Amino acid sequence: MPNNNISSESILAALSKVQEPELHRDLVTLNMIRDIKIQDATVNFEIMLTTPACPLKGSIEKQAREAVLAIPGVKSVNIKMDASVPNDGRNRGVLNLPIRNAVAVASGKGGVGKSTVSANLAVALAQTGARVGLMDADIYGPNIPTMMGIHDIPGTQGNKLIPAEAYGVKLMSMGFLVKPGQPLIWRGPMLNSAIRQFLADVEWGELDYLIIDLPPGTGDASLSLAQILPLSGVVIVTLPQAVSLEDASRGLAMFQTLEVPILGVIENMRGEFFGSGGGEDLARIAKVPFLGAVPMEQSVRIGGDTGEPVVASRPDSEAARSLMAIAGQVAARISIEALSEKTTPVIKIE
Repeated sequence: MPNNNISSESILAALSKVQEPELHRDLVTLNMIRDIKIQDATVNFEIMLTTPACPLKGSIEKQAREAVLAIPGVKSVNIKMDASVPNDGRNRGVLNLPIRNAVAVASGKGGVGKSTVSANLAVALAQTGARVGLMDADIYGPNIPTMMGIHDIPGTQGNKLIPAEAYGVKLMSMGFLVKPGQPLIWRGPMLNSAIRQFLADVEWGELDYLIIDLPPGTGDASLSLAQILPLSGVVIVTLPQAVSLEDASRGLAMFQTLEVPILGVIENMRGEFFGSGGGEDLARIAKVPFLGAVPMEQSVRIGGDTGEPVVASRPDSEAARSLMAIAGQVAARISIEALSEKTTPVIKIE
């Protein structure tokens, strides 16, 4: 005999009391509940997360299960967890790119491990099942091919370049197009053109996340990118010590001036040699999220040298676990920005 207490309406009412911890809205309002089925005293439904890298997936599932089990008559609950990454709503029609979210990784100076962080973030997101691209925008000093262990692209398809692929991540870098050690002596307009071509003339396909590894500083590449491709946000990488923080704060301030959302700060190479806590200080002063710290470990350096990012080669290491947790935080911040209902300013650079 059917239990009148158990219905789609009562299930949705129960789940409307469960909040997504990062977005601070309930699962029903966010349209995260799908395919409700009731079989006797068993309830089946799907929770559609905003990212497969959701760091609080377990907590959401637990609270949803408890909420439905509290309905009189429900004996068991089966939940399927899936994900659909929201589009940030920014108009990329000029380049006609089917990219849901574009994220720049930046720093105010070189030598902070920004490319290492970019590569590992991209691989970590791909490991969750997301569709990920990694664009090396450091035209003068491209390191991504070495760090990802691949040095050629497949060729062309029609009038577009086919990106290389490693660890489930699509890749494009100037390092694929020039001979090893060949210097590029280009002025600003040529740099602008190269970045535009890396976006418009590469067959990226549909991506949930395009991670963009920017060169150091606050120069032409960052300005060109902000003009050409509306960004979902930027991640700032710094070392713990004061000199690095000073430079990172300049990079952060530049993107704030351009009205690009600051997703947060990552402190890299934390440990005895460089110290600790500087990244948290920068985030606190700038009033932006602190995404986490990556400990200084030899495995990270070895992974970069051998083309085996540490999240893939040594996933149980402390550094890899930190980077995977940071990837989850970045994905969560992107979801928050995408669903924040903010209007997106048009960036004009004179």
